[in-house]
Amino acid sequence: MGRETAVHTGFEVDPWLHVLGRWASGHPRFWTRLGNWETRLLQEPLADVVVERPVYIAGLARSGSTLLLELLNAFPGVATHRYRDFPFLHIPYLWNRFLDRVPRRDTRPRERSHRDGITITPESPEAFEEMVWMAFFPLLHDPASSDILDGSTSHPGFESFYRDHIRKLLLARSGDRYVSKANYNVTRLEYLLRLFADARFLIPVRDPVWHVASLMKQQRLFREGQRENPRAVGHLRQVGHFEFGADRRPINAGNREAVEEIETLWKEGKEVAGWARYWAEIHTFLADRLAANAALREASLVVRYEELCAAPAEVLDRILDHCGLPAPEGPLAKAAERVQFPTYYQPGFSDGELEIIRSHTAGPAARLGLGRQAQSADLLAGNTG
Repeated sequence: MGRETAVHTGFEVDPWLHVLGRWASGHPRFWTRLGNWETRLLQEPLADVVVERPVYIAGLARSGSTLLLELLNAFPGVATHRYRDFPFLHIPYLWNRFLDRVPRRDTRPRERSHRDGITITPESPEAFEEMVWMAFFPLLHDPASSDILDGSTSHPGFESFYRDHIRKLLLARSGDRYVSKANYNVTRLEYLLRLFADARFLIPVRDPVWHVASLMKQQRLFREGQRENPRAVGHLRQVGHFEFGADRRPINAGNREAVEEIETLWKEGKEVAGWARYWAEIHTFLADRLAANAALREASLVVRYEELCAAPAEVLDRILDHCGLPAPEGPLAKAAERVQFPTYYQPGFSDGELEIIRSHTAGPAARLGLGRQAQSADLLAGNTG
């Protein structure tokens, strides 16, 4: 199996990769045991590998989280999951060593299925750690169950496996800082802060009108792509991506009534209202947690997408400073050049649809400083003036 099979483009999924992925995702206990065996096997080289100041990028899909992941991945010492890590994510070191020995063939960068201008290869960073979470928390993507994991959550088996998993990824990548993009971590920030007291969080947020437009565009794109390539639905389930498509599932941020309302709006074809209500629910939850938890607020940086696009060098410098990452002038300038406002679509909402979005999102948007200059921390505490 050549390395190029570790990435699929468009909505086509390699049949053999699909079978392997179903095997990996369908037998979590077996792969957990295998991952623990790998850890024991690597006991000596892992002895000096520690997880220090991990960086977590977590926000609602289409908020700029992939852009942030790709930007940070370009800096020295950063280790991330990559497309090549699928499907045997639970044994990251041995799987990567195996791939290193597989004969390589040139793989041209191709635009990913989102059709948002981001090109990928098997070496591109990607969000894959959700497979580890699902192996230990099987109800995480059941909309009827709360997805909140907070500072009171305790799961020793997961915590040991997860720490070792990150250490093995650092060893495999010869890195010293783990950077994760995992949008579902929006309801787990306080749990992660308990696991890693020195963790840094980047929370991307985006103007609601543009954000809802992007979310709707992706939903249409995924539904169309999955109709032509049904295996894509199963693939997204395997990797733990339920943001779009035929198996779209909202995150339950502790408000079951809100989830039911969002699901009803979507079923009725009221996409604008459904996405706006969802936007408001997730961002209200985030603003509330940041307001209530001083330690989380200190560890977090809200990254406003429009501000990043307008002043990329300045915002990137702020991000690197918050994360404690080195900022060599060359990589910083090169990263800043990549950032620009999207040109591949424009919102086309009616006045009535714009009012629907505003009515749902105005409150949490103001609390997160959207639509105005960056605000001080007291804005997150609910002092909107």
